Amino acid sequence: MTGDELARAALELVGTRWKLHGRDPRHGLDCVGVLAVAAASCGQRVALPNGYPLRSRRVPDPEDIVRQLSLEPASGSCLPGDVLLLRPGPCQYHLAIAVGQRCIVHAHCGLRQVVCGALPEGWPTLGHWRPHSSD
Repeated sequence: MTGDELARAALELVGTRWKLHGRDPRHGLDCVGVLAVAAASCGQRVALPNGYPLRSRRVPDPEDIVRQLSLEPASGSCLPGDVLLLRPGPCQYHLAIAVGQRCIVHAHCGLRQVVCGALPEGWPTLGHWRPHSSD
């Protein structure tokens, strides 16, 4: 799976209904569901976590997700297909897929759908990973 493939797959999900723990685009997706479905459309089947709350005092451990998707740590500017762990607010953690340097696809709970837009300035990035390059 390349970053460009993951970014394209994520963009195809824009407009999908939001649903907590959603893993099927016909019924709705949450942020983990967007990542799971986009990765699956790139031929990568994964068993990503489920059953988590919308808010948590504990920062989730993304290592299992990173391992299953063969992601490597990244830093600096985002490239298409980079996976970000963000903190949109206190006790909130959120996954997004970069489709450009400051543009992400993510499941927006407030708008009740998967959206593509600018990475919000006030959302700290807690993790940044990139699909392994096939060079």
